[in-house]
Amino acid sequence: MAKLTAVIQEVTHEQVTVAYVDQGDTGDQPRNDASENGIQLEVVKHTEAKKGFVLLPRRWVVERTFAWLGRSRRLTRDDERLTKVVAGWHWVAMMSLLIKYIPEIIQNSP
Repeated sequence: MAKLTAVIQEVTHEQVTVAYVDQGDTGDQPRNDASENGIQLEVVKHTEAKKGFVLLPRRWVVERTFAWLGRSRRLTRDDERLTKVVAGWHWVAMMSLLIKYIPEIIQNSP
């Protein structure tokens, strides 16, 4: 977790302050690793004693992002030999999704 949060802060120029994680990242070690890099972890917990479908707060953001990436046909097959190439295709797919937000980001930047 320490290496991941360090890379996230490097890539985003220290702009990430909160990360939503599932219950697999509970405990002191992930929280300490994230806080060393200036990220506060918020664990999205499952609701207890409820029957049927229950929408978890903030969990839908992760699922929606995976659904968006799933629409990229290039990511459906894994023909690459190097993991760096696969990661690169994920970056390209995410950038193609986020490029429409550039005008809004520029307008709201100080």
